[in-house]
Amino acid sequence: MDQTTPIVLVPGLASSARIYAPVVPALWRFGPVMIANHIRDDSMAAIAARVLSEAPPRFALAGHSMGGYIALEIMRQAPERVVKLALINTQARPDTAEATARRRGLMERARRGELRAIREESFPELVHPSRRDDAEILELVHAQDEDVGVAGYLRQQAAIIARVDSRPTLSAISCPTLVLTGDADNTIPNAFSIEMAEGIAGARLKVLERCGHLPQAEQPDATVRALTEWLGTEVV
Repeated sequence: MDQTTPIVLVPGLASSARIYAPVVPALWRFGPVMIANHIRDDSMAAIAARVLSEAPPRFALAGHSMGGYIALEIMRQAPERVVKLALINTQARPDTAEATARRRGLMERARRGELRAIREESFPELVHPSRRDDAEILELVHAQDEDVGVAGYLRQQAAIIARVDSRPTLSAISCPTLVLTGDADNTIPNAFSIEMAEGIAGARLKVLERCGHLPQAEQPDATVRALTEWLGTEVV
């Protein structure tokens, strides 16, 4: 009897399937792996609905950063279809007024053709301080910029700005849940991961050492261990 579980992985803002490349081979043995395309819609509800329309009937779901916002929306729309949930370097809180203002400024710059410059400037805050000169990870970031494109980036930012507060619905999540974060995430501080883990009954919190906002690239082995342990958790 086939005991495999399909796995749906959702990337973050200005991120593509490339971010999951270091972990997919290890996850593949648990079941078929699908990387969600999240650049075609400009609201969390629409993105989640499209992911659900393209996903298997039941699946394990992992979302990184913006992908976590999408995963939480999927949990509101179709919780019965998600057998396991992993929330990676993300948060349940909505945008603050300050964050929204900053995003709108970045959107204007992107429209002027400055997406690459935006990502270059943000790179030091994306990674652990020891990796601020890591040319390989920076190249990965820029390759994903090209995958997403300006139009996709603008749609993503619009969806992030308008996202709802997911904190009130955390208690409704009942599937085995992993909350994964880095000890030096300056983009989404791990205090917000702790908040999510405390709000989801039975959630397991894992904080990776010497890791910023990009655990798949910064700490691939530790990320694989955390995700394979999560996938190996028995569903009750």
